[in-house]
Amino acid sequence: MSVRRQRPTLEMVAERAGVGRGTVSRVINGSQQVSKATRESVLRAVRELGYVPNKAARTLVTQRTDTIALVVSERDDRLFAQPFFAGIVRGVSSVLNDRGLQLLLATARTAAEHERLAEYLTGHHVDGVLSVSLHSDDPLPGLLERAGVPYVHGGRPLDAEPRAVHFVDTDNVGGARAATLYLVEGGRERVATIAGPQDMVAGIDRLRGYRGALEEVGRRVDPALLAYGDFSYEGGEAAMRELLAARPDAVFAASDLMALGALRVVKEAGMRVPEDIAIIGYDDSDLALHSDPPLTSVHQPIERMGREMARILTDGLAGEVREPGGVILDAYLVVRDST
Repeated sequence: MSVRRQRPTLEMVAERAGVGRGTVSRVINGSQQVSKATRESVLRAVRELGYVPNKAARTLVTQRTDTIALVVSERDDRLFAQPFFAGIVRGVSSVLNDRGLQLLLATARTAAEHERLAEYLTGHHVDGVLSVSLHSDDPLPGLLERAGVPYVHGGRPLDAEPRAVHFVDTDNVGGARAATLYLVEGGRERVATIAGPQDMVAGIDRLRGYRGALEEVGRRVDPALLAYGDFSYEGGEAAMRELLAARPDAVFAASDLMALGALRVVKEAGMRVPEDIAIIGYDDSDLALHSDPPLTSVHQPIERMGREMARILTDGLAGEVREPGGVILDAYLVVRDST
């Protein structure tokens, strides 16, 4: 029969370091009200004994969990299929790791899923929430606001007054405008777009950039050259099949995945890219580099977006006062062989 070693306690650390229990507690919780020599003595005792603080007990005292939730308002399959979300996770994780915080990743799309998730997030299980891929029918922001949970939007909020909340976004209008103007200035006469969902700010703003660019050069927006997708590969395929009847000579797609779906349909129809149809995507993901031909795409700094979101939230939790409002990151066109 094995004998189980007693788990080191706070009292054992205090005895080894020759200090009181309260002093050990202050050192472990990061208090500056102890001398350097005392802190080093306590930390040495912690290492020698292999002491691990009782997280649950600390949470009861500090009312902090050291956990941040990142909520993706999509189905699980979208989370793993779209490069955008991987970039956000990398950016958020880098900041949380540096600050000693844990990341909780959650998805929700239906009303029932949002309700269950909101109950958990407002139940003192996390210190704050980051959210991306918001749709107009998402109840989560309102639920978190009413519960007083610190919260940062990924993307400009659709319904709330932008100056009243914290958010980080990229210049979706400017990026789409640059892509469309590049096609027009390159001599393309029938520039189509595969727009994103119109219940999401990215879909709305990228379509606005496309429309604005055409109006800027004196062209009308032809409804036959406008199709809608859902940012997915399959959505791009379906939208491109719809657009073929309008005989476009260029397509701006509001995501790389939709652009790649469009590229496949164009090739299956026996046309060449870019000779017959030029194609531009949005995201500048690794997928754009490895397509055939390599895809011209609008670059948005996805990892930086995740980092900025995490910084704003954790700075606020640390007591830094910051006025609500948005951080807008630049987007720019990366030209490759599809145009």
